[in-house]
Amino acid sequence: MKHLSPQDRPREKLIEHGPRALGDNELVALVLGSGCRQRDVLAVANELLAARSGLHGLVQATCDDLARVAGIGRARAAQLIAAIEIGRRTLAHGPKARLQLLTPPQAAAFLMPTFGRRGVEQFGVVLLDTKHRVLRTAVLALGTLNTAGIEPREVFREATVAGAAAIVVFHNHPSGDPTPSADDVDLTRRLVAAGMLMGIDVVDHLILGDVKYCSFKEMGRL
Repeated sequence: MKHLSPQDRPREKLIEHGPRALGDNELVALVLGSGCRQRDVLAVANELLAARSGLHGLVQATCDDLARVAGIGRARAAQLIAAIEIGRRTLAHGPKARLQLLTPPQAAAFLMPTFGRRGVEQFGVVLLDTKHRVLRTAVLALGTLNTAGIEPREVFREATVAGAAAIVVFHNHPSGDPTPSADDVDLTRRLVAAGMLMGIDVVDHLILGDVKYCSFKEMGRL
């Protein structure tokens, strides 16, 4: 493609203007990478598209079908098939919808398998968006915990960094008994007050036991 000015070469054109600025033959040429001794890569791409009646025909082609075109060969045919398969999979496997936690039982079902039956205490937070869909879960403290020592700033620092609109805080009781302590009640009160100042809703505080949980929301303490 030496006869083309730099701005008209497919790679430079894509970098400068984006993939939508390229024709079908230019996209195929970029995947192929180079031409052959007799023809440049754009000529090979044009012949390939003509042989398969356009991009749609490429989707249905096998490696053997593509390798029949002069200048392609099995290695380049495999490159094209791989590129087509990537595109196919992005359509077939769209992003999964994020889990939405709207009730205490839903939050407990989400947390119990991972944090409920632990021999070590863990304190963490589930970060939620405006529709209470899970952004991510973060463990903030591990080991022998005293919830009186957990500071709201640690919780809301994590929420602010993630851009969370709401949170569910949780910790487990290795004893298996999820009954809240006086410190648990005081921490919940402080978190709710801090959340009101920060504009981040504290949806619930869950204490996870062995097979049971305790929800401050269900108890009417939020």
